[in-house]
Amino acid sequence: MLSNNDVVLRNIAEDLRNRLPINAMLNSEHLAIQKILQQPEPTVHVDAFLYDDDSIDSLCEKGKMSRNYCVVCGSHKTAPLEFISHSFSVMELKFIYQYVLPDLTGKILVDVGSRLGAVLFGGYLYSSASQLYGVEMNADFCQLQEMILAKYQFMNRVKVLCSDIRTQASLLQNADVVVMNNVFEYFLDRLEQARAWEFITHNVKKKGSLLVTVPSLEESISSLQTDILLSQWVEEMKLDYDVYMEKDIDREALEQIHLYKIL
Repeated sequence: MLSNNDVVLRNIAEDLRNRLPINAMLNSEHLAIQKILQQPEPTVHVDAFLYDDDSIDSLCEKGKMSRNYCVVCGSHKTAPLEFISHSFSVMELKFIYQYVLPDLTGKILVDVGSRLGAVLFGGYLYSSASQLYGVEMNADFCQLQEMILAKYQFMNRVKVLCSDIRTQASLLQNADVVVMNNVFEYFLDRLEQARAWEFITHNVKKKGSLLVTVPSLEESISSLQTDILLSQWVEEMKLDYDVYMEKDIDREALEQIHLYKIL
């Protein structure tokens, strides 16, 4: 059975789908588009918040999307396309708010690179966080988020800052939870990524505060030249992926989610 909150999220996803191309990427995202094209395997962006598996199947049946690509042009030999998403799916949002994070009553959550606002909308519906802040550099995405906040009257607890996270030191310093989903890799060059991670480690310092990341911190910074010593900054908290009992669980997607406590 879908809860009222699930239905609201589905309605929000539909509103956003109607205002975006199928790949949910904007022409203003030059670097992200370029990086997806440079992936070793043919890769397409499919926004997991907007399109669940049923939606993808439906689009494939209509010929608007494909799960495969042609290995040799003109032949029938195909291979699966790699899908990447810059948003959490509804399943992942529910897992994060209902199982990964503790009760957020009175707490401040910051989503770094809030994009379409999925983390913010999920936090409004599935948590009692007192304030949810999204920080997003792309003005087009900020506008879309603001439209949803106004339409669904979420503005009492949600605020979107159209800004580079590196200008938001005090916001990060006061946050109880910081969420980072595929946040820098596709949107900044390697030097800028390293600088952004250094900024995060210098400002997400509140003892006992929590950091939710996809992928793991190790994976995000291992190929970058930084002075970050993870063992002196965070402790990874073990997650129980078996607690999520709903049907259509994507175990592989859940296992990409990592939780850290700030030391």
